[in-house]
Amino acid sequence: MLFFYMVILFLVFIFQFGVSCSCLAINLEQQVKLLNTSWGLMSKDTRLDLETKLNCCGLLNTTANQEQFTMDVQLCNADCKSAARCYTCGDMMLQHSSQALRILGGVGLFFSFSEILGVWLAARYRNQKDPRANPSAFL
Repeated sequence: MLFFYMVILFLVFIFQFGVSCSCLAINLEQQVKLLNTSWGLMSKDTRLDLETKLNCCGLLNTTANQEQFTMDVQLCNADCKSAARCYTCGDMMLQHSSQALRILGGVGLFFSFSEILGVWLAARYRNQKDPRANPSAFL
């Protein structure tokens, strides 16, 4: 039974270590690409609801999509439309996501190494003899 525990715990370690490393390794360019893809898949109602709750307009204000940004600001439901500086939803979400990915990656690495400690302890005590048993008996 202890052997199967070790195998399952080691498989969980491999999976958790991989996910933690990928959370720490994702860079800003990859985050922007993922955000652009998910923004394109959202419905119009979801975008407007997100803009209202975050008080932001549009996804990202870059020179490549300046016309799209001005159109998004005109359709925006947020209160910041009248303000001089309205933040984009992409900037706000990128700031939050990079911080969350660092925290999740660090916590995941900590617990993955504690799992490898559990595998090592289980392997160490797996073949230990019972001290109450007869020493001349075959175990």
